[in-house]
Amino acid sequence: MQRRVFPTPIHRRVVYALVFEALAIVFTTLILAALGNSTGASALIGVVSSVVALIWNMVFNTLFERWEKRSGSTGRPLKVRVVHTFLFESGLVVVLVPLVALILQVSLWEALLYEAGLILFFLVYNAGYAWCFDRVFGLPDSAR
Repeated sequence: MQRRVFPTPIHRRVVYALVFEALAIVFTTLILAALGNSTGASALIGVVSSVVALIWNMVFNTLFERWEKRSGSTGRPLKVRVVHTFLFESGLVVVLVPLVALILQVSLWEALLYEAGLILFFLVYNAGYAWCFDRVFGLPDSAR
């Protein structure tokens, strides 16, 4: 039987999301600053993006785990992780592109290009982070 580190699923989700987003702020700031944006604006985008993503993370993962439990899917195979990551990141684009455009004072097209680059990074980061988190803390009850 796998270990149970967190007393409830909500505890697991909170720790998962907070650690993920803390690292996301650092990565977003570094990536946008490396692309020539001011550190302040890059950090602001990191924080705003993380707040939006944190809220979306809690909602999305709650719904995803409900689906997972009802579907009978167990073990979180690669295809489930890929779909999970794609759907999560797609949900952020609608909100984040206009915010990036506003904060960096660029066109929606330029903001979409920035966001596309960040999404590519976060698609890999999200999948890697989820896999590492599950290896360290075990799978959630819904995936056992």
